[in-house]
Amino acid sequence: MPLLHLSFYSAFTLSSLGLAFHRAHLISALLCLESMMLSMYIALSTWPIENQSPSSTLMPVLMLTFSACEAGTGLAMLVASTRTHGSDHLHNLNLLQC
Repeated sequence: MPLLHLSFYSAFTLSSLGLAFHRAHLISALLCLESMMLSMYIALSTWPIENQSPSSTLMPVLMLTFSACEAGTGLAMLVASTRTHGSDHLHNLNLLQC
């Protein structure tokens, strides 16, 4: 396995582990999701270069578009939950209390 692939896989795995184990604040969960998307974007950007296939160069642009939409939605949820609940702790966001 090349070192470049190992770094992408380890960045994605560490982001997944951070999302699974450090879920105290909504902002930390959003940062873990963004780092997962960033590692996937970089991997998809280098994949056509390695395979020399120009047909799959649109995929990183689509991934970046969805990542920007996900970031905007996440920040809007962060602002809304901070305004209504007073903090961004995830244990305050219980769907049964809404």
